[in-house]
Amino acid sequence: MLLILKPAYSQEHKFTYAKADSLFERQHYTEALTLYEQILNKEQHYSPQMLLKMAYIKEGLRDYTGAMYYLHLFYTKQPSRSVLKKMEELAQANRLSGYEYNDLQFFKTQFSKYYMRILELMLLAAVVTATVMLVSWRKGHKFTRQFKIGFVLYLLFILYYINFLNLGRGGIIKNDQVAIMSAPSAGANWLATVSQGHKVPITGEQDIWYEIKWKGETAYIRKNNLLQLP
Repeated sequence: MLLILKPAYSQEHKFTYAKADSLFERQHYTEALTLYEQILNKEQHYSPQMLLKMAYIKEGLRDYTGAMYYLHLFYTKQPSRSVLKKMEELAQANRLSGYEYNDLQFFKTQFSKYYMRILELMLLAAVVTATVMLVSWRKGHKFTRQFKIGFVLYLLFILYYINFLNLGRGGIIKNDQVAIMSAPSAGANWLATVSQGHKVPITGEQDIWYEIKWKGETAYIRKNNLLQLP
């Protein structure tokens, strides 16, 4: 299930967080993880430091799916090349695919982070321009054909930005011995059997299946085998 995260704690949750931190400092990692997960999953609250601690514990438990998931949550809120490097190193050490990062990936994350702010600025510019045009038109000003075409193209770009500009979704395989199929059916051709921790792009979905890219080819995986990334 995709979490809706809130980057702040209410007063009632501070005690639980402080207790979890105390357990972590005393190296009672599994007990601390239980409290951290309670805050994240039930209360839907988090802090960047908490996510890093959770990733550290998961890595120590050799739960690389969990470690990568919490590192990804941290990265989506605070994009950092050091976190990208950590995920890539962890993936290489455990032979996990899908974590090859570059400048384009970094740009995509930054763009996704500021998607709504960019949209707000574009809409504000459109409203201001339309208002100025209306006032000028009432005063008898005539606009050139090039200006009209340019403004219409700008509005069309905003529509495209809202409806079609998609940087893609991803997910982490969360179970072992997972079948990757050529079609959304248990009777389809088998492509591979993979273990947990691999990251794959999600390109669509159909019933109980996600459409993914596996080694450059379109493939399918059951939804209950994939942890969708926010």
